[in-house]
Amino acid sequence: MTALEHRAGDPVRRPGRVPFPVVDEVARHCLQEQEPETVHIEVHLPGRLDPPRLRTAFTEALRLHPRVLMREAPRPWYGRRYEWELTSGPDVEVVSFPPTEADGLRRARERALDFVPPLSAAPPVRLEVVDEDDGSGGTVLFLTINHTALDGPACLRVLATAAESYGGRDNSPAAPPTRPPDTSRERPVTPSTWTPPARVAPGTPELSPGNGLLVTELPLPHRPKGAPYTVNDQLMVSTALTIAHWNRERGARPRPLRITMPVDDRPRDRTMPIGNGTRLVEVPFAADELVTDDLPGLLRRTAVRTRALKALPRPQLGHGAALLTAPWAPVGVRAALTRGLRRAAAPWTSTTLLSNIGRVPYPLDFGEGAGRAHAVWFSAPARMPRGLTVTTASTAGRLHLALRWSRTLLGQGDGARLRDLFEHHLRRTQEGTP
Repeated sequence: MTALEHRAGDPVRRPGRVPFPVVDEVARHCLQEQEPETVHIEVHLPGRLDPPRLRTAFTEALRLHPRVLMREAPRPWYGRRYEWELTSGPDVEVVSFPPTEADGLRRARERALDFVPPLSAAPPVRLEVVDEDDGSGGTVLFLTINHTALDGPACLRVLATAAESYGGRDNSPAAPPTRPPDTSRERPVTPSTWTPPARVAPGTPELSPGNGLLVTELPLPHRPKGAPYTVNDQLMVSTALTIAHWNRERGARPRPLRITMPVDDRPRDRTMPIGNGTRLVEVPFAADELVTDDLPGLLRRTAVRTRALKALPRPQLGHGAALLTAPWAPVGVRAALTRGLRRAAAPWTSTTLLSNIGRVPYPLDFGEGAGRAHAVWFSAPARMPRGLTVTTASTAGRLHLALRWSRTLLGQGDGARLRDLFEHHLRRTQEGTP
């Protein structure tokens, strides 16, 4: 029994309250209806799930990770903090089984991007179960997460617990991969960060607000034996080369790039802290680095930079965010200030975000009948001024890439072109050829 549950006959305790952490508060200050802050997770299973059994398993998983069961607490206008109100159970039905329809996957993806679970009802997560479009008899799970409250890795942990409860199979996390030892002793050469970085050049935007999404499956990249860089470094370089290539095609002059990279140091077992637990670092690239034919050199320099950035102790959003969220004034006042500063800082915002989940650590095995996940996609919000996010994960020996963009910047055809460029440059990082 968790601390939030109570036995029949025990006195009912008042819900606990937890002040918003820094990341949650900054996100809450900057909410926009036009571009909902959702994280989308898409899990493909070979078989079918029993609705009552899945609802029971997912509810049990929520109770085993009680930090998910929260809603935004009401507050007076002069309140100096946002607070999460922890609950003993869901306020709403979390799991749904929409009726089968044509283009069911596309419509489910659109819902995951356009309709954010409200903060006013616990938990701020929804799970849709949709049939595969290809007639294979498979099932797709769509988890939609309000990113003000939770991130993708935390909710994937909850889903792994639900899978274990549903199927009775062991869904313990695999050991994390090891990074090659640093034997070069090379010091990171970091381009200046004082210059505003390049923006993603506009394509053919759509009239409707919100985000667009494209998902694709690629071969898992390999690297030469003994290479000093990781697959994450290959993905980072591929992302930088893709955007530089895209911008050149649109006549933009070469500019330095900065790519935001989430770093997650949490354990993946059931002790994993649930919430927004990643810290953000920015990987810079000089303009001339992205037109070189020396890809091995670029990969090596990127590996040195990312290694140094990951090792650097730093608050999740930097030191400035902690000052902004200090309770020196009512939240309404501080929210207006935060939004104003965010607009003023827009030219210095990083070019894009690359979130590499890496190898999905859990089998996500729902047992006999439903089976084990063979594809998992994530996508992160892509509001302006970045306007584009790249998210990758690997499952069953394949790389699952999601490109997500603001419709005020790009259209569906632009997403397809960016996908092709990414695939081309990822292949280059493996071959080491121009």
